[in-house]
Amino acid sequence: MEKAPVSVVIIAKNEEKRLEDCLKSAVSWAREIVVVDDESTDATVALARKYTDKVFQRKMDIEGRHRNWAYDQASQPWVLSLDADERVTPELAREITAAITENRGGHIVYAIPIKTFIGDVWIEGAGYYPASKARLFQKGKFRYEEASVHPRVIYDGSCGQLKGDILHYSCDGLERWFAKFNRETTLEAEKWIRDGRKVTLANSLRKSYDRFFKNYFLKKGISTGFYGYLMSVFHGLYQLLAYAKYQEMKRRSTAN
Repeated sequence: MEKAPVSVVIIAKNEEKRLEDCLKSAVSWAREIVVVDDESTDATVALARKYTDKVFQRKMDIEGRHRNWAYDQASQPWVLSLDADERVTPELAREITAAITENRGGHIVYAIPIKTFIGDVWIEGAGYYPASKARLFQKGKFRYEEASVHPRVIYDGSCGQLKGDILHYSCDGLERWFAKFNRETTLEAEKWIRDGRKVTLANSLRKSYDRFFKNYFLKKGISTGFYGYLMSVFHGLYQLLAYAKYQEMKRRSTAN
């Protein structure tokens, strides 16, 4: 079977335990696999080279810039962006192949639902599903802003919607998820400082409440049990914790 004209671009760092499943989900149908490794200290690079010759090592400086650099290494007309903890389902692979072959809507970007797991628990509510994200796009017509955390997408054209899922095995348990949450709120606070933003307690409290209410009551958190509640709480706490770190960074900067 002829492979689809897609470069699957995978971002990885110390992912020897999860990378192979990601690679296996792409190698049978995509024409090219590109792995960009963020200076891993485990067997990530050696594992990637079992599946592709296009393995690059580059230290992630700013997330958006790092991803854009990775996409530039692709040689196919379409790019599918994955992280090493994600998998393409067979249904999605077939749908991608059909979409880019026919491209009836003339779209330059396609959004794909992300199905997130913490351990073996599917986080169905609290805004986590379907939570479609722009992941499939024509090369050269899609970029991220150069932001260190949650960079926004930039493209000029229409976006289609696919139905098949990307499976996202976010963390092997809550401990690792909390560590990720802690790291991302630090990056958020650093971004505010770097951009010269004036963030207030009142605004942070309002956003915190709004995020909890939206994810728990409007995005099915309330109907998905304990994890729905927990994720909604942490959606709200994200803004407050980032604000606390922002204030701490400002005090340290003034003291120095």
